[in-house]
Amino acid sequence: MTSSAMRTPRSRAWRASWERGSAAVEFALVLPLLLVVALALLQLGVLVRDRLMVEAAARAGARAAAVADDPVAVRDAALAAGPGLDQGSVTIDVVRVGARGQPVTVSVRYVSTTRVPLVAWLFPDPVAMTSSVAARQEFG
Repeated sequence: MTSSAMRTPRSRAWRASWERGSAAVEFALVLPLLLVVALALLQLGVLVRDRLMVEAAARAGARAAAVADDPVAVRDAALAAGPGLDQGSVTIDVVRVGARGQPVTVSVRYVSTTRVPLVAWLFPDPVAMTSSVAARQEFG
């Protein structure tokens, strides 16, 4: 056998171990970036969920304001429609114009904070969300 034929298996084994080592290093370099992207997507999902709850709270509040003139009932209905919202961060405003058949507008404002760790620097803190819904008054 020639000397080049004897070195081939050993050099192939050395290359394979080198490639495995470089793959581990590449994975270690990319893993933090992948984790930050995954956590940012999770925080974005939380913000979208909060936005949908704010809209649902405004709809429920407008419906309650359309059938009754009780501000406590309007607030209770709005908060019940958004169970995941922090009640201390919710502001509900009711604006009535006229009497029966005239519009009543309910505005819900919510201030959401960053809840997912390690990605607070990617999102403004706090994030303010507002939704307004108008309905016709059915009483009076």
